[in-house]
Amino acid sequence: MIGKISGRLEYRGEDHVLIDVRGVGYLVYCSDRTLASLPRMGEAVALYTDLLVREDLLQLFGFPTLLEKEWHRLLMGVQGIGAKASLAILGTLGPEGVSRAIALGDVNAVKAAKGIGPKTAQRIVLELKDKAPGIMAMGATLSAAMGTDEAEVIEVPDPVSKSKPAPARPSSATAQSEALSALSNLGYAPSEAAGAVAQAATDQPDAETPALIHAALKLLAPKG
Repeated sequence: MIGKISGRLEYRGEDHVLIDVRGVGYLVYCSDRTLASLPRMGEAVALYTDLLVREDLLQLFGFPTLLEKEWHRLLMGVQGIGAKASLAILGTLGPEGVSRAIALGDVNAVKAAKGIGPKTAQRIVLELKDKAPGIMAMGATLSAAMGTDEAEVIEVPDPVSKSKPAPARPSSATAQSEALSALSNLGYAPSEAAGAVAQAATDQPDAETPALIHAALKLLAPKG
């Protein structure tokens, strides 16, 4: 199994790239979002990969983060969802957007991806809703372990730049995970807590953990 590729970007197509790894070229299929985030040709690039094996076909799919790769794996497990549909969803929403949409049961957000109809979007939300809390927590763990935000994973540093990097800001994924953990400790069901945290994070994208918990509790409070 090929789990990660690091090399030089040799070629960029409409839905794939060619990465040279010590003289061997690997063809890797990516979402539109991932393609747009890659560096210029000839520069260093690294992608996590998933290998699709069929009787007459071997295809590599690339992702800038392990979180996105995990969502690809889960999406591919839904009946009627192939690699192309999974990449379309991830390209439209991004991994955190997929987490929020599924936690909130937002069928319309999933349906916005090219080629995804209402019935398919509803099936995705229903089958993966219970997975969202775990994936949201996984995103925070990965961000903390790697010490970087998702958008910075494959960024190539400028060797001639002498400017100081900006102080690291707490990852939104980390704040969401901590809020999710707090609500779970208060006795809320994982899917219920994930939905409230996702909605709070949508309303307040830059909120830190205490503000997210407060906003989520307000959403979970009995109405009337």
